[in-house]
Order: sequence, then C-alpha cells, then structure tokens
Amino acid sequence: MTTIEILKAAKAACPVLAGLTEEEKNLALDSMADSLEAETETILKANGLDVEAAKDKISSVMIDRLALTGARIKGMAEGIREVAGLPDPAGKVLKRIEKENGLIIEKTAVPMGVVAIIYESRPNVTSDAAALALKSGNVCVLRSGKEAFRSANAIVEALRKGLKKRGLPEELVNLVQDTSRESAKELMVADGLVDLLIPRGGPGLIRSCVENASVPCIQTGTGICHIYVDRAADQQQALAILENAKASRPSVCNAAEVCLIHREIAGEFLPKLRKKLQDCRKEAGKTPVELKLDETAAGIIEGSRAEEGDFHREFLDYVLAVKVVDSVEEAIAHIAAHSTGHSEAILTEDPEAAKKFTLQVDSAAVYVNASTRFTDGGEFGLGCEMGISTQKLHARGPMGLEELTTYKYIIRGNGQIRE
Repeated sequence: MTTIEILKAAKAACPVLAGLTEEEKNLALDSMADSLEAETETILKANGLDVEAAKDKISSVMIDRLALTGARIKGMAEGIREVAGLPDPAGKVLKRIEKENGLIIEKTAVPMGVVAIIYESRPNVTSDAAALALKSGNVCVLRSGKEAFRSANAIVEALRKGLKKRGLPEELVNLVQDTSRESAKELMVADGLVDLLIPRGGPGLIRSCVENASVPCIQTGTGICHIYVDRAADQQQALAILENAKASRPSVCNAAEVCLIHREIAGEFLPKLRKKLQDCRKEAGKTPVELKLDETAAGIIEGSRAEEGDFHREFLDYVLAVKVVDSVEEAIAHIAAHSTGHSEAILTEDPEAAKKFTLQVDSAAVYVNASTRFTDGGEFGLGCEMGISTQKLHARGPMGLEELTTYKYIIRGNGQIRE
C-alpha cells in the first residue's frame, strides 16, 4: 500500500477504536504483548539483518540503539502490559459546568485520531508508540528509518497478529512501507488524514518536520542535557551521578552532554572527574569518556580542548564537554544559551542554589541531585513514552497517554434555546 492508502485506512479505523471499552482495549494490548513475545525469534532474525547492514555505517553506540535481544523484546512486551494497566484517559470529564437553565457542559478528553510517528533507528519505539496510541484511542501510523525497517516490520506484524486474535482490524497499527524521504514528506502534509505528527530522531529530522509540516507537529527529542556541579555539591555523589548520566547509555537523548563546574571546586573536582570517567573505567574494562575542556578546565587536567561548537552539540557518544563557571547564575545563563530544553540537573547541598536553578532553568525536566537519565516515560510512571517533548504546547516532557488526547465539549440539554 502507498503511504496515502495507509493513512486513509487508518482514518477509516478510527471509529472502531473509539467505540472500544477500556476493558476491550486492555485485552487487545495483552494479546499484542503475548504475540510480540511469541514472535521473538522472527523479530531477532529481522533485527540481525538490520544490524549487519548497519555495521561500518553507524557508530557502535548507535548500533546499541538498533540492536534487540530476547531480554529487550521481553521488556517491550512488559511495557505494553504496563500501559494496559494504566487508566484510560479517553472519556475522562476534565470539567463539568451546570448552567442555571439546566444545560450540562462537560469538557471531555478524546483521542487525537490518527497519530503519525516518524522515528529512526530504535525498534522499541514501534511497540511503545503502538501501545500508547491504542490505549488512548488513537490509530497509529509508524514510519521507521531504513536502518530499522526490517525490525519494525516484524514487530508490527507481531502486534497485528495480536489484534486479529481479538477480532480487531489490523489497521489500528500501521507501518509505512516506504522509507524514502518522500514518505516522511507525505506524512508532514497529510492534512485531514494526520491529526498529530511526532518526530523522534536527530536534529535534522525534527527541524525538517517543524519547518515543513502543515499538520500539527510536536517538537521532540534532541537532548543537549547539562549537569551543573555547584560549589556546595557532595562530590562523591556528583561523580556517581555524572558517570551514570553520561556513560550508562550515551546514545539516548537523556544522557548528559555538558558538565558545568563551579570555579571554587574546579581544582579539586576535575582531577576526580578525570579519574572516575577515564582511569577507573579503563581499569574496569569499560569505554572511557573523552573530556572536551574549556580553557580553564584544560589548565587543571589533561584532555581535548573544546571548541565553542562542542557546547552546542548532542554527542550521543562517550564524550562530555566541560566548562568552569563562576556562579550558579553563570551556569543558568550558559544553559539558557545552549540547551535544547530537555533535561538539566544541579548537584548541590545548598537549598538556595537549588531553588534558583529550578525556578530559572526553562527545560522540560529539571533535577536536583539526580541523574538526567530518569527523563523517561517508564521512569515517570507513564508506562512508556511516545517521545520527549521539548516544546511547551500542548505537551512537555515525556509524552504518555494524557498527552495523546485533546478534548471536546459535550453539552446535554432538555430543549433549551438561547434567548
């Protein structure tokens, strides 16, 4: 089927999904999860072909994003079941007004309709997006990158088998078969067929969608995440947080890319940071983190010299830009100039510094003494996520079920007319 044909089929399936009860949707999700696990071998075989084709074309950390294992597929299935266990947002009365003339006005949450998701090399997005869309009453149209297409196709086929077992149409979950740029453009301008477009991927993809889409679009994903180590930080705690935020999985958008350090502790803390992220990791057989240092930091420890562009770059690798600042105010100003609005953290035992940071840093998630790696739908109790919105309307931060609904007014009367 062509992309437009898929969209038309998805639109036609919307009333079927809107008519399902919460219990029926939950049973469908459970069936999808069971089918996903049952098709593990088929999915792994398809994923193996994707990984083999991607070797020598993308970095090792990006290969990690692409690769699936039996454990990861099991985790994807559990994510679907978690979504099934969450409250259904569709039909929830957000506000109720009873007028003197007897009219009852209810502001009621309803699905968006057809939600299109353009993503790149993370196959798990396929099942996460499908589960969240179905539970919130939306029909999803997925458009995977070519690197992950075989994997995504196998996952969608498994999910559709689960739908068929419940007597539901396959068209509730759809995958665009064309991975060229043309199909992405078609989704961006499919007015009347796409009710919401969500891009998940690199800056180029997101910029293309924001600049070219005529359908409603949510800006997501790019994470130039900062961690500011204040002069009042618990330094041992800060070292553990920084290693987790940078090195636990550097290829994801909530990984730290920039470390800002207060000048008063820089001479003491930077050697500890270098030892923690380089020497200790080498001794443990782990990949060391390259430190890109500003002029002040480079005068204290050895490392690569940072260029200005390094403080405005999402490395998605074992690389951390390091800058020494004079105050919490300078840290906040630097973040305002370079952040993508994703996640930032302050490490401090000073409540006033923490208060100033949380009030003045304008990002979707702002942490005090914790790793930025927690910015995730599952960690935030949303089951999984459709993406991380870095804009302010209508969604911000991890997008779960509620963010996939809009609302309409339902008015009930008994013959009232307006005088």
